[in-house]
Amino acid sequence: MTVDGTARRGAQVLIFDADDTLWENNVVFERVIDDFLAWLDHPTLDRAQLRAVLDDIERANTVAHGYGSKVFLRSLADCLERLRERPATDAERQEIDRLALALVEHRVELMPGVADALDELAGRHELLLLTKGDRTEQQRKLDACGLLHHFSAAHIVAEKNADTYRWLAREHGFTPDCAWMIGNSPRSDILPARAAGLNAVFIPNENTWVLEDDELDPTDDGVLRLAAFRDLLRHF
Repeated sequence: MTVDGTARRGAQVLIFDADDTLWENNVVFERVIDDFLAWLDHPTLDRAQLRAVLDDIERANTVAHGYGSKVFLRSLADCLERLRERPATDAERQEIDRLALALVEHRVELMPGVADALDELAGRHELLLLTKGDRTEQQRKLDACGLLHHFSAAHIVAEKNADTYRWLAREHGFTPDCAWMIGNSPRSDILPARAAGLNAVFIPNENTWVLEDDELDPTDDGVLRLAAFRDLLRHF
């Protein structure tokens, strides 16, 4: 179907985000953050103020160092040092590592309906996968997800911006306005794809990382908003 609900004809290029679109991801980080902020037990700042400090540090570190668990652990240590106005001790760093152990042990948990929907969509369209982050960490998830056979290609990139989507169109030889980027992040999936001339499907995830949030134009007819992943089958 089109955005207004009428049927679409012909195979199209569907590009899928991975983290928090195909499988849960940020919810694990949020649990670690909750434990970290409770452990800090700052004498004057409340939880919202502590989270604001951490968000600022994460924002700077992602620009300087990229994404992934290692950068996240660095941000936690930097937050501790800023708030306590001294370097973290070995014992404190060990406690941060212990709090973040869930990130290492976390298994890939697919979002509801993903496996069945991809199985159907792969028979009708060309599917690509586009994810950003630490290459080793993201590749581990891709290898564990059991979904790669649905995709003609999977790309791990340092950042997802308009130039990334223009490169993807050249790399695979598709016309941008005949392709759809499908994801949960306004900042990385929807807005830069639209800036590069692609259509987009926004599937919100209540656990989306706060730094991936942004405002979407409600009048943009090039963005299809769906409540759940399986709803893709009604449109493609």
